[in-house]
Amino acid sequence: MPITAIDQKTALIVIDLQKSIAGHPLLTPIGDIIERANALSDAFRRHGLPVVQVVVDNVDLGRSDTSRPRPPAPPEAMELIPDLNTAPSDHHVVKTTVGAFTSTELESYLREQGVTQVVVIGVATSFGVESTVRHARELGFEVTVATDAVTDVSEENHDRALKGIFPRMAETGTTQEIIDKLDESRA
Repeated sequence: MPITAIDQKTALIVIDLQKSIAGHPLLTPIGDIIERANALSDAFRRHGLPVVQVVVDNVDLGRSDTSRPRPPAPPEAMELIPDLNTAPSDHHVVKTTVGAFTSTELESYLREQGVTQVVVIGVATSFGVESTVRHARELGFEVTVATDAVTDVSEENHDRALKGIFPRMAETGTTQEIIDKLDESRA
């Protein structure tokens, strides 16, 4: 569904733009994702809206076809990619599950801020982003996804999320469309 509105209390949730993902073979170059994340973050901060930086710390996938023993990630793996613009006002969340809500204080933080809508961006479209979108919707938040500010390692999974999953539970649009709606709603 195209973007119809940006609520007065909307938060930007940035998923897993950390050093450990920067070297993965992503569909969209990480530099392009960072550029769009910076544009959205700057717009949200300009309007006094929350920006949430989420990083993942060694998710335990349990028993699955893709699980495999992995050594613990080095501490610098959780550091945000240096080109990502951050601010002291950003809220930081460390997750140990696929999505940003389970076993974190993210929901309570958003509720304390009076947030009714979230814009979700980051990596990977079909994993951390999708899980966070689903959970946000289940918690009653309006959800928007910036379709050009998410990427994945799998084109098939990326397209499935963008074309099949997100339109059923979120509004979708480009970074510029979201910024335009945000500016328009604050004019």
